[in-house]
Amino acid sequence: MNVIIVGAGIGGLTLALMLNQKGIDCDIFESVREIKPLGVGINLLPHAVTELEHLGLLEALAATAVPTSALHYYNQYGQLIWQEPRGLDAGYAVPQLSIHRGELQLLLAKTVSQRLGGNRLHTGMAFESLTQDAQGVTAVFRNRNDQSVQEVRGDILIGADGIHSSVRRFFHPQHDELRFSGRMLWRAVTESTPYLDGKTMFMAGHQDQKFVCYPISEQSRQQGRSLINWIAELRVPSAELPTTDWNRKVDASIFADRFASWRWDWIDVPAIIGDAQAIYEFPLVDKDPLPRWTQGRAALLGDAAHPMYPIGSNGSAQAILDARYLTERIQTASPQKTGSIELALKEYEAERLPITAGIVLRNRLNGPEQVMQIAHERAPNGFAHIHDAVSQAELTEVASRYKRLAGFDPARLQEGRKQ
Repeated sequence: MNVIIVGAGIGGLTLALMLNQKGIDCDIFESVREIKPLGVGINLLPHAVTELEHLGLLEALAATAVPTSALHYYNQYGQLIWQEPRGLDAGYAVPQLSIHRGELQLLLAKTVSQRLGGNRLHTGMAFESLTQDAQGVTAVFRNRNDQSVQEVRGDILIGADGIHSSVRRFFHPQHDELRFSGRMLWRAVTESTPYLDGKTMFMAGHQDQKFVCYPISEQSRQQGRSLINWIAELRVPSAELPTTDWNRKVDASIFADRFASWRWDWIDVPAIIGDAQAIYEFPLVDKDPLPRWTQGRAALLGDAAHPMYPIGSNGSAQAILDARYLTERIQTASPQKTGSIELALKEYEAERLPITAGIVLRNRLNGPEQVMQIAHERAPNGFAHIHDAVSQAELTEVASRYKRLAGFDPARLQEGRKQ
C-alpha cells in the first residue's frame, strides 16, 4: 500500500513517520521549495508528546524544548485568576513541551528522511487535482521549479496541507470561507531574562485584549536566559481579513501602546514587545466544521480538516492525534478488498471529526481562557481576591472540561498508557 501525503507540516510529517513505523509506504509532497525553520512557538500537550514519544522523538525534543511547568492566567492588572501545574509537574507521564515550530518541523523532516529515505519527501510540488478509480488515486502536482506537471499514483491520498489547503479547496470549492474573529495577533520571539521559574506559560487580559507568553528554548534556559515566544491580541473592529500576506512583518507601534501599562513585579510586557527583532501579524481565523472529511480514498487531516483558533494549545496536538488514529485505521485496510480503504477512512472521520468540531466551537468561546473573560466581566476593575468574583469550583470546571474535550485529561491519558 502507498499513501500520498500532501503537505509537510507537523501533521503530514508525523503521519509519514507513523505509517513508516507500521510498514506502510508513503510519499510526502510539499509546495514550498525548501523547508525552513519558520514561524514562532507552539505548545505540545502531553497527549501529543505521548505520540511523539512512541515515535522515539522525546529525547531529541527534550534537548531543545522547554518542559512547561505551569500555566497561569491573569487579568489586565497582573492579578492572578487561575494557576495549575502542567506536564510532569501535573503528574503526567510525559512533559508538556514549548518549542519553536520551525525547529519541530525540521526535526520531523530530518527524521522522515532518515527513516523513509531522502527520496520520499518531495518539495516544490503543488497539488492541483486528483481522480479516483476502483484501484486507487491519481494526484496531479505542478513542479514549482520548472512548472512541469507530474501525476502520482497511490492507494490513498491525505490532504495535510494546512489552513489554506488545496486538497480541501478541491473537494469544497464553495461555501468554505475563513471566519474572521475581528481580532488580530502579533507574534514574535524575544530573548530576555527569565520570568517566574523560567518554565511557566502565562496569559493575561481578556477576550478583546490579551498577552500570551512562554519560553521555548531549553538551551537558553540552561544558560540563564529565556527565549520568549509571545502573542499580543487585540480586537480591531475596523480591520479586514488579509487576502494575501499572512506573515506580514509589522512595527510594534501598531499595537504596543495598548500594553504600555502592563508592567508588574515579575515581568515587563512593554520591554518584551520592544526587544523583539521581528513581529509578525496574523488574523485570528478558523472555518466552520465540515460535514465530512473523506471522499472515496481521499481524506483531510490537521488544519486542512479542522482549522481552529490557537487557543488551548491544540492545533498541532489535534493534527498529531489525527495522524495516530488514521494510521491505525489504514493499517486495518486491504487494497485487495473492495471498499476496505474507503471504510477505514470513514472510520477515521467518524472518530475524529466530531471531536475536533467540538474543539473548534469551544475555542470560539475562548476554551480554557474563559476564566479570563469571566473575571473581566465580573470584576472589570480588578479584585481583592479572585474568589470574590469567581468560585474555585467554577474555575476548576472550566479547566477540567477543556482537558476532557481536547483529550488530555490526566486520568484518561494514564488509562491509555495502561492499555
